[in-house]
Amino acid sequence: MLKLNTLLSNRNVIFLLALALGLLVPAAVPFSRHLILPVLAVAMAIATMEVDNGVFLRPRALIFPAFMGIVMSYIVLGNIIIALSALLINDEALWTGSVLLAAVPPAVAVIPFSGFLRGNSPLSLFGTVGAYLGALVIMPLIAMGLLSGMAFDPCKLVMITLELIVLPLAVSRLLIREGLKAKIDPYRSAVTNWCFFIALYTMIGLNRDIILGQTRILVPLIGIAIVTMFLLGFVIDWVTDLFHIEKETRTSLVLLGTLKNQGLAGGLALTLFSQEAALPAAVSTIVMIVYIIWLDFKKRWD
Repeated sequence: MLKLNTLLSNRNVIFLLALALGLLVPAAVPFSRHLILPVLAVAMAIATMEVDNGVFLRPRALIFPAFMGIVMSYIVLGNIIIALSALLINDEALWTGSVLLAAVPPAVAVIPFSGFLRGNSPLSLFGTVGAYLGALVIMPLIAMGLLSGMAFDPCKLVMITLELIVLPLAVSRLLIREGLKAKIDPYRSAVTNWCFFIALYTMIGLNRDIILGQTRILVPLIGIAIVTMFLLGFVIDWVTDLFHIEKETRTSLVLLGTLKNQGLAGGLALTLFSQEAALPAAVSTIVMIVYIIWLDFKKRWD
């Protein structure tokens, strides 16, 4: 029983369990899909408790992190996804899904992941916020330039920003003010891990039939996901290390430059195009699970 409890408190085991159950036992997905926003909001509130209130007293200091979020998510990662997709993908639906993946802002999970990977929490937070604000302009421009007939509703992105970043941040300030941070700290890791279990299980389960039913076209998508996470993450870390940037900041830049909001990309694909167009987001989610586990192991070796 002790070994089982130890396994079920291990982040990597939890993430792999979410992947396996999403593919093999997706029966709970119709229920868990309604929990994605609440559990991500809880994870975000817990993660942003690490950001000191003093950061908000220097608004001019927040401009650079916000700008870096746009640079890493769009100028670096977005362009590489589009370039690789243009080289490797011929299917129109898969091209559409890849462009959507390039067009969406970073994964909101960048902020909690930055916490347990010991990144620079303020940079991750304000870099993500900056990229979401930039996405209000960048997303429609990418869609209009590379896709035909896509209707983009900026209100949807505004609501996601409010629900998954602004509201959790406000809740975290309230918890700190009420002196609850110390009481929550012992449970932070477990709560965050199981919140992500629900979100990852649901995202995999929703796309299970596409993943298992169209395996022959997965190879280029897997290749693109591996290059834009593992290889690009290595390059970002290596280049920033050459400039003697501290480890915490390098970790946050790697996350901002390798993780996209697959849930938003998949939702846009299913809503505006086709089930097949959601495949790049689904494949990216699976590779992301392995990638985060790899970063966790790498953190222990460094």
